Amino acid sequence: MPKKSSTPLPLKRFAVVGTGIQGTQIAMIAARAGYEVAVYDPRPGAFRQTFEKLRADLKAKKVKPLIPWNRWEECARKVRHLRDLDKAVARAELVLEAVPENLELKKEVWREIAAKAPPGAILATNSSSIPVSRLEGESGRPERVLNIHFYFPMQGVTMVDVMGGSRTLPEVLETGIAWVRSIGFVPLTVNKELLGFCFNRVWRAVKREVLFMWGNGYVDFQDIDRAWMIFTGMKEGPFALMDKVGLDVIWDIEMVYYNESRDPKDHPPQALKEMIARGELGVKSGKGFYTYPDPAFLRPDFIR
Repeated sequence: MPKKSSTPLPLKRFAVVGTGIQGTQIAMIAARAGYEVAVYDPRPGAFRQTFEKLRADLKAKKVKPLIPWNRWEECARKVRHLRDLDKAVARAELVLEAVPENLELKKEVWREIAAKAPPGAILATNSSSIPVSRLEGESGRPERVLNIHFYFPMQGVTMVDVMGGSRTLPEVLETGIAWVRSIGFVPLTVNKELLGFCFNRVWRAVKREVLFMWGNGYVDFQDIDRAWMIFTGMKEGPFALMDKVGLDVIWDIEMVYYNESRDPKDHPPQALKEMIARGELGVKSGKGFYTYPDPAFLRPDFIR
């Protein structure tokens, strides 16, 4: 696993808005790299709740995390939790929004950030699918916006999609790339706007196909995961990965693609919507395709 990067820090102060599974991990990793990190979430205690849930999930899976277990509390202490958005972003040089995958919600949050962050601050979204050009009109600084999209950082997936908007300055893109390198991650630079960015577009093609196969009754989801695990040597298959992301998030991402293409093949299956309606959201709710904290795919006999 990569250690703290020796790359010089391109800036000093970093803020995260939204402390769900992604925002919490990113804040800890940035703090570990030496940044002054502030976080904001309207839910009281959100950072700590997510921290505990994430730690329990990774320990149950026997994951060796990117940040060693004995440094988790230290990194968490370095993160400043602020109840006011104004204070969280007041001095930030880079603000990363990590709220749910809903365009209208993101626009609302971006308008608030734009009104409170310093004029020179870079605004970025950790969106899994939405190009930042669809948010830049809310930014008050369309030349200083970025997509900075993480995957499963604490599990050692150290790649990050980086993409500019329609008016992003080259030096702003370079700062985003340098920031990713400074936290010890590998930037995947997208040279011109593409829905889904770099690797996330590849992962999305896998999701679409396996959801189609399962949702239409062709193959049981566990057999798809078994095949993936045997073929790749990974400890999780696509359905386990979707559980980790959150099935409501998966639905929202897939709908971004569908709304773009209007191709029926891009519409997620009704069976997924029914799971979400039942509250089966994956790891965060304790049940999705698998039941947690002891999912079947972790059992020794799963691929025998």
